[in-house]
This record gives sequence, C-alpha cells and structure tokens, in this order.
Amino acid sequence: MTASYDTPVVLDRREGPHGEVVLRRHGALLQIIANGCFLMDTSDGRSERLLVDAALAALDGRAAPRVLIGGLGVGFSLAHAAAEPRWGGITVVERERAIIDWHLGGPLAGLTAAALADPRTEIIESGLIDYVNETSATFDALCLDIDNGPGWTVTEDNGGLYEKAGLASCARVLRPGGVLAIWSAQPSPEFEGTLRNVGFQGVRTEEIPVARGVPDVVHLGVRPG
Repeated sequence: MTASYDTPVVLDRREGPHGEVVLRRHGALLQIIANGCFLMDTSDGRSERLLVDAALAALDGRAAPRVLIGGLGVGFSLAHAAAEPRWGGITVVERERAIIDWHLGGPLAGLTAAALADPRTEIIESGLIDYVNETSATFDALCLDIDNGPGWTVTEDNGGLYEKAGLASCARVLRPGGVLAIWSAQPSPEFEGTLRNVGFQGVRTEEIPVARGVPDVVHLGVRPG
C-alpha cells in the first residue's frame, strides 16, 4: 500500500549518543525529529539565511571572514554561506553522525552537495559546547542554530551554552569585533541581558516574520575589539 501524501514516511531512524534522531518525508518536505521534538524541515530557510546574513553584515566588510556554524540541520545555513563568496572559511559543527550521513550521499545531499564540495567548507563531528571549549581555532562569526532557542533546548546539556560560562566560551573563539548570532523560536529579553553581562556589545534582536504566532528571531552580539 502506498502512503498518502499527508502521511509522514520515516526514511531513517538512528539511536545516537543524545537519543533518537529521525529523518522523515512529509509530502514534499524532509523533516528532522530529535527525541520526538520537531527540529526543522525543508519548507523555507528564511531564518537560517538571515542568521548567516546578519552575522556577515555586522562584520562591516571584514576581508575573508571565517564563520563557525553550529548545527548542520537540513543544511540551509551551510548552503547559504557557501553561496556567499565573501566568506573565507566555513566550519560546521554537528554532533549527530546521522545528520552528517544524510547530507553525505543521503536524502539531504541535494541541498548541500555543492556546499560540501566547496574547498572553504569543513564539517566537524562534535558537540558544539565541547568544540568551543577545546578548539584553538578562532572565527569572525559564530552562527548557532542547534536548539529552538535559549529557553527551549533539544537536550538539557545544551542549556549551558546560553549561560555565562557557555557564552564566555563562544566569546573566546571569536576574534576581536567578531559576531555571535543565535537563532531562536521566540524573543528573549532575559537572554539579551545575559549577552550583555558576559561582555557582548551591540546586543540586539532581529525578527523573522512567520505565517502565524510569535516571530522567529536572531540574537546578535559583538565581542569587544
């Protein structure tokens, strides 16, 4: 029996170190589900593109900046960054091996094949918090989209990223004048305050209109020069 157009079809289901991750097709869309929580799909990508564009715009024409993208997801942020010749280097940190595999010859490969073939692109399999705590690399921009926001994390251990210690680690890998951009499903004045308390300057929130409900947002802050 053929599934109806409106019935989600599971393409792959994996048990990873942080629980279950599922890739499914729902009509024309591909969707990623983690531990039963909807993360993202291939329906739009406006907010992921704004995440990357807002970070680049805040760098004020810096030559060949390097960007760290936290979370591969369905690949919108990576593909958009790779389509922009001004980025000098693109590093993507993704903790779920399944998601990486879905892009490397899997169902999501059509969205990111060109970006993955770009010599500027580097994919690192790691948790973001572990990476920013351990790496000696530095970046001009950090674009983070690993949760539904500071108050709505995919797993509890991600919560530390949005607290003072986690944000200080992000600041450590940013070059002076570098930009931190974090996607969220809703605004958070409290999180803006935390960014300022850690020492980020120029803290602001950009809204992304959605069809219904509260706008998605990108939280932005600049490491002092």
